[in-house]
Amino acid sequence: QVQLDESGGGLVQAGDSLRLSCAASERAFSSYYMAWFRQAPGKEREFVAHISRFGRTKYYADSVKGRFTISRDNAKSTVYLQMTSLKPEDTAVYYCAADRNLGTNYYQIGSYDYWGQGTQVTVSS
Repeated sequence: QVQLDESGGGLVQAGDSLRLSCAASERAFSSYYMAWFRQAPGKEREFVAHISRFGRTKYYADSVKGRFTISRDNAKSTVYLQMTSLKPEDTAVYYCAADRNLGTNYYQIGSYDYWGQGTQVTVSS
């Protein structure tokens, strides 16, 4: 069972940048598809970005496309989310997720078996 530990969240101003990290306990990190989701207060958890096992394929939610970049370093068992041009509506708890056997439903919460505890990102206007 893989354990995921997010870090890098914080309080920033609109227009700022922030990089989130998610470190995995699993040595066979490259066996896992990885994703970032977020949950704003009073809202459901939503898909943000996905990356394939070796980083060749990436998907983004329309709301973050062009502003956020997902990447991974398999040697460090870490996935990143570089966030730029942050907006107040990006305020949420950000979670990383992992799964070994992902199908086409990369954007669905139920497609991922492993989740981190989340890191808070707050963007002030």
